[in-house]
Amino acid sequence: MTFRIMDDDGSKSLDFQEFEKGLENYGVSVGKDKAQQSFAVMDKDGTINFDEFLEKLRPSMSSARKQVINQAFRKFDKTGDGVVTIEDLQGVYNSKHHPKYKSGEWTEEQAFRSFLENFDSGPRVGNSYRVTLGSVNSLRTVHSSADADEMSLLTSVAN
Repeated sequence: MTFRIMDDDGSKSLDFQEFEKGLENYGVSVGKDKAQQSFAVMDKDGTINFDEFLEKLRPSMSSARKQVINQAFRKFDKTGDGVVTIEDLQGVYNSKHHPKYKSGEWTEEQAFRSFLENFDSGPRVGNSYRVTLGSVNSLRTVHSSADADEMSLLTSVAN
């Protein structure tokens, strides 16, 4: 939410002016030099996108959480080829455990697609989804944006 509020132009990235103004709006008075140093730590290309923002603000993923993700990945990867596809997931992931399915807000298909979109990292052709363990482990935002229900689901799938 903070990122969206700071993103004045809706570009889904922050330039230095938006970053500096956001700091001031949230009562973080560090001065221009310190703000520029902080921006430079997060910035890779002249602006800060949401993933860069989260990556620097959130702690590293704990080894216990990495272990849960690795176990879940191995269980999902039915063919053992290091890539999880929609075919691998169809027999393993049960959409009926998703909170929005349980509440009647989503269909089973919507819950399944939502799950796929959270982890899709490879090229998509038609309805094809591909996720590698390396891409999941490199996404520090998986742990920081996953809520308790998603993590408990991953834990139950891994076990």
